[in-house]
Amino acid sequence: MISDKELLRAAQKFDLSALAEIYDQFSPAIYRYAMRFLGDSYLAEECVADTFDRFLRAIKQGGGPRDALQAYLFRVAHNWITDYYRRKPLQETELQEDTGDEPAPAGEAPPASASDLRNALRFLTEDQRAAVVLKFLEGWTNEQIARFLDKPVGAVKALQHRGLANLRKRLDSDKERDGS
Repeated sequence: MISDKELLRAAQKFDLSALAEIYDQFSPAIYRYAMRFLGDSYLAEECVADTFDRFLRAIKQGGGPRDALQAYLFRVAHNWITDYYRRKPLQETELQEDTGDEPAPAGEAPPASASDLRNALRFLTEDQRAAVVLKFLEGWTNEQIARFLDKPVGAVKALQHRGLANLRKRLDSDKERDGS
């Protein structure tokens, strides 16, 4: 397998096989990342397309990543998602009960649905949201997240801790408001 640095060098020369390898290697993960935030396959595909368009434009102009290709591409996608939500007014989604799911065992709260979680994630800070999603949903290491956020590993751990606490608080308050 070719290293990120070798892929980047070849991509900067517009080597089509290197560009295809970068797309094949990273587009599925970027799509999953976008779907977690957006919950819409059309928007997630648009995010992926725009991420790679911006990457190609950057390397064409002599910019783009020098290393940490994964962090660079996810940062571009993250910025696209952030811009999307900035353009869209913040509204809580109407939570609907899932009629096809098994009820939670007596004494246990039902698990949060994907839409509940997506809605709660919107209320975290941008850095908390990225730290939580990349760590717990994408499986990144704290070191990878630190490169992505351009922060020390200790700050990433603090962001994850605060982000999880805020998510828990948000999901609990949603349950209380809905009478669950």
